[in-house]
Amino acid sequence: MGFAFGPHVKDGRLPTTGRHVLENVEMIARLEADAANNQGPLHRVSSRISRFTGSAWFVVSHVAWFGVWVVANTRSPNPFDPYPFTFLTFLVSLEAIFLSSFVLISQNQMEQQAHRRAALDLQINLLAEKEMTKVLSGVMAIGAYLGIEGVCDDRESQEMATDTNVEAVARAVTEAAAAETGVN
Repeated sequence: MGFAFGPHVKDGRLPTTGRHVLENVEMIARLEADAANNQGPLHRVSSRISRFTGSAWFVVSHVAWFGVWVVANTRSPNPFDPYPFTFLTFLVSLEAIFLSSFVLISQNQMEQQAHRRAALDLQINLLAEKEMTKVLSGVMAIGAYLGIEGVCDDRESQEMATDTNVEAVARAVTEAAAAETGVN
């Protein structure tokens, strides 16, 4: 499953953004392609089957299959599966078992991918938090050195220029979510 650039990308250039944005997009596309290439054969087959079963062609093929089956068994003098189509019911039930398994496998893969993306996003956000804390501290130091008043000399800016206690924030979020749902 690759990443496709839309018509707004021409000759590897984005019209209103810098080259670094395109490089980031290409890097993410490579990471996604690597993850797809590292799947085992069962996972690849499962993904393909799940994509097909979620398509209009799947519905069309089943309508055609059921139609042919019913017509063949109601119009034929020697039906191989007479009404109430017991064998067809068996086949459809068996298909449902396998399809639900393939869909669950694909959902598990998507959940793992979402978890990896969330972990990456968290790491990037934590890094950005540290970087912005350093930048804000630097701006405050420059403002103080140059004697410029009103540049980050308020209490909120000074508080933001200190390192964030990520564990305390995580605990607060967990407690707020538990209070909202009524779960301890």
